[in-house]
Amino acid sequence: MTSRLAGGSLKTNALVPAANNGSLPGTIFSIIRFSTHDGPGIRTTVFMKGCPLACWWCHNPENWQHLPSELYRVERCIGCGRCIAGCPSGALSAGPQGISTDPGRCGHCGRCADACPAEARERTSRRVDAADLVRSISRDAPFYDQSGGGVTFSGGEPLAQPDFLLDALQRCGELEIHRVVDTSGYAESGTVLAVARHTDLFLYDLKLIDPQQHSIHTGVDNARILSNLRMLSESGAAIVVRIPLIPGVNDDAESITRAGEFIAGLPRSHAVDLLPFHRAADAKYAKLGLGYRGGSLAPPSPGCVAEAARRLSDFGLIVGIGG
Repeated sequence: MTSRLAGGSLKTNALVPAANNGSLPGTIFSIIRFSTHDGPGIRTTVFMKGCPLACWWCHNPENWQHLPSELYRVERCIGCGRCIAGCPSGALSAGPQGISTDPGRCGHCGRCADACPAEARERTSRRVDAADLVRSISRDAPFYDQSGGGVTFSGGEPLAQPDFLLDALQRCGELEIHRVVDTSGYAESGTVLAVARHTDLFLYDLKLIDPQQHSIHTGVDNARILSNLRMLSESGAAIVVRIPLIPGVNDDAESITRAGEFIAGLPRSHAVDLLPFHRAADAKYAKLGLGYRGGSLAPPSPGCVAEAARRLSDFGLIVGIGG
């Protein structure tokens, strides 16, 4: 099928429900429109909840869990108590440090966020049907056609919700919307192949080749990730390999060389994007009350990025900076 091209707009979670029987539900965090860093052209990026990895430098910690959840910004709280009154499970209470939540009683329904007039509480996700999601995505079709872009499913890890992802991909395909899946590749091979049949391009993260170091820094072994990347390459899937460049983790000569050797040894040739680490996620960890293992890291210097790109280029790879 010829793919319609891609598009985007301002950050929004607004979805207008429609009667569409047979549509599968899933959990998303947000929709970013007019994105230019998640594949070719202008794109609509759908951030899906849930990820089996726990990367030290993760920029989207709000997407780790599949369940809906809420953020609380105590500095915005005006103490009106509307969130407490609106909570159906009585999980909220006022205290000297603001509003506290009893995690054993909270059902993550999001009503506290809906009731808050100061936006001190914010939903980090919502349940949607694939049909409603694709209907929202399709509104940007004129931008897709003009820019050569499309929709990108990111996360979290989109492969962690395979049925919902497949339903959305198939519906986008019926509308000839170009489809990108941004993935770590950590999933069953059958899931990866099923998704590949309805995906126009994979943005495939390759963090570390050394299995022990990969396990230390992401919480999972990389055997499945490497195997799935080889399988996709052999299948003829379009792939851009993305390497997040993390100082002290994978920016050393050995790590870059091993990554270059692996990518160059794949059944087919694939472009590589280097993604230099940045500190944009610091505030998210603070809002979520999470410790940030990447908090002590500094962005790599331009010289470090250039040297990594040079080493990869030595393997005959086409290397870009950013995505």
